[in-house]
Amino acid sequence: MTVSSGPMPTNILRRRGAERPNEVGGPDSSEVAGRRIVVEVGRVTIRAELLGTATAARLLAALPLYSTAETWGGVVRFEVPVETGRERGARVLVQAGDIAFEVEDDRVVIAYAPTPISRPGEIRLGAPANVWARALDDVTLLNRVAPGEKVSIKAV
Repeated sequence: MTVSSGPMPTNILRRRGAERPNEVGGPDSSEVAGRRIVVEVGRVTIRAELLGTATAARLLAALPLYSTAETWGGVVRFEVPVETGRERGARVLVQAGDIAFEVEDDRVVIAYAPTPISRPGEIRLGAPANVWARALDDVTLLNRVAPGEKVSIKAV
């Protein structure tokens, strides 16, 4: 019997032969740090800078992405057709302006204020998420977003 020293594999690791971003011609994580994207949610436009993570590389390779906004307290979420595994640095607590990826639901999450499960002074997500970008603009404008509004993410 083998004893695992860490958590069970995530959805991407469960599939045999899962492709890695740098194996399918996309950028690898070392090439994405500092690159910029634009996220449009309804009438709100947010510029963001990518972090040097595998999740950022996978999402950059999939751009442009289009979806529909969902809101949950102080976050805007939207499903994207991208899968990736949970990274070692996945977090439940994030800062306003963090752009994360919920591995279990294949959703991008942009945090701007506390969620219904946050404690005072924090922004708490429902599950650990990979933070892959940081907003450069005022994310509090996302409080104007209504569920169902169109979302796009494009490279700059």
